[in-house]
Amino acid sequence: MKKINRRQFITLAAAGAGTAVAASWMWERVSSSQLSAKPAIDLPKLHKSNNGLLEINLEASNRAVKLGDKQAYLLTYNGQIPAPRLEAKPGDTVRIHFTNNLSQPTNLHYHGLHIPPTGKADNVFLSIEPGESFNYEFTIPSNHSAGTFWYHPHRHGFVAEQLFGGLAGLLIVRGELDEIPEIKAAKEEFLVLQDFTVDGEGRLMSSAHMSIMTGREGDVITINGDRNPTFSLPDKGMVRWRILNASTSRFYRLSLETHPFYLIATEGGALTAPVEISELLLTPGQRAEVLIKADQKPGKYRLLNLPYNRGAMGMGMMGGRGMMGRNNDTSTVLATINYGTAVKSASLPKKLLKIPALPKPKQVRRFELNHGMAPGMGMVFLINSQAYENDRIDTQVKLNTVEDWEIINTGVMDHPFHLHVNHFQVISRNGQPEPYPAWKDTVLVPRGETVRIRIPFRDFAGNTVYHCHILDHEDLGMMGTLAIQE
Repeated sequence: MKKINRRQFITLAAAGAGTAVAASWMWERVSSSQLSAKPAIDLPKLHKSNNGLLEINLEASNRAVKLGDKQAYLLTYNGQIPAPRLEAKPGDTVRIHFTNNLSQPTNLHYHGLHIPPTGKADNVFLSIEPGESFNYEFTIPSNHSAGTFWYHPHRHGFVAEQLFGGLAGLLIVRGELDEIPEIKAAKEEFLVLQDFTVDGEGRLMSSAHMSIMTGREGDVITINGDRNPTFSLPDKGMVRWRILNASTSRFYRLSLETHPFYLIATEGGALTAPVEISELLLTPGQRAEVLIKADQKPGKYRLLNLPYNRGAMGMGMMGGRGMMGRNNDTSTVLATINYGTAVKSASLPKKLLKIPALPKPKQVRRFELNHGMAPGMGMVFLINSQAYENDRIDTQVKLNTVEDWEIINTGVMDHPFHLHVNHFQVISRNGQPEPYPAWKDTVLVPRGETVRIRIPFRDFAGNTVYHCHILDHEDLGMMGTLAIQE
């Protein structure tokens, strides 16, 4: 595999993008022409465990749904955008009877859950063919953290297209964080952020119309399937927002007018204490939980998505716009927040849960994120100069050890780096320590920067993956296979 520098990348980008887009367009011509959307269905939107068991029938299919105030034909789980919310507790068994009624192979990834990567659990190497069914079953460990997790497809080569079509749902693990009195008293809201591109008839647009090399972004942004929905804050009270970025490539830089966020949890669970922030940046795949105090003058406030430049092909030329990609230089209103009926004044919790310091690593590894050209493939995205191959083991680690991974982005675009099965702590960015400890499963590595993470490989042996969570980049090679060995 040949690596290339920025200047060479600019020259080759158009050719590589043409190869990738042409391949995607050919697939779309075959698959989309065979897709006939099924009629809308009305199934429960929330499924909770009962007596230690969460059991659900889950169907992936192309369905007619409401997208805002218009009808669209999207890829859905159980006919819903977003998919049904699943809720369980540590120690519960999860049993999902899954049927693939798409025209493509697919599977399920339980993003953020610490469960086995093998068998009927979080096995992303499964390929469930069109018309086939598979029974997933696993037990959430009794010591699993409470948190905001989610499920989505992970069949390599089809991940970006299927997520961009709408296949995403929350998976909530209830636990100790939920029982802290101040959090328990707060009004709870779930916000699933997704973007879509549909034509005048509401049908998904082919990726031939988008820059899959930069990472596709839709022109319709929704929260829970609605455009600019309204949320209520109890006057003098407090709300708990649990936010998921379920977009394929779009970054969300969130700000609520005149209101700070109080961050209480990241992807792996609770912080040690609330952290006040004015903005919240969520890359694809990331989640966050924030508290918002309704202590301003009652009225209407806007939730904004502020501009963010995540890089593009040809950065540094053409005024920074790049040869491909979007120049997101304006703010977008995502939702409107109204103050509701006054309640008793709410206070923030002073402390949350302990985050233990991890022991010094047994080994330090380096992972370089870049891009290059591959014979017959065009432009590909690389980890340590290699594009993903299904039958190759890229990294071998020992179970019950701790390692540091240095992730270095030498490319021209920002890359969110995601690790399956085990959470990690970010130790430093460009040599500077993180301001507070947090458990993560996805970390942003901006172009030109180095991030060091510390990973405890606990409990489960087997093969899994790590990859960029701009899912077009993952499908185009920026993924590696990790073997966790006993």
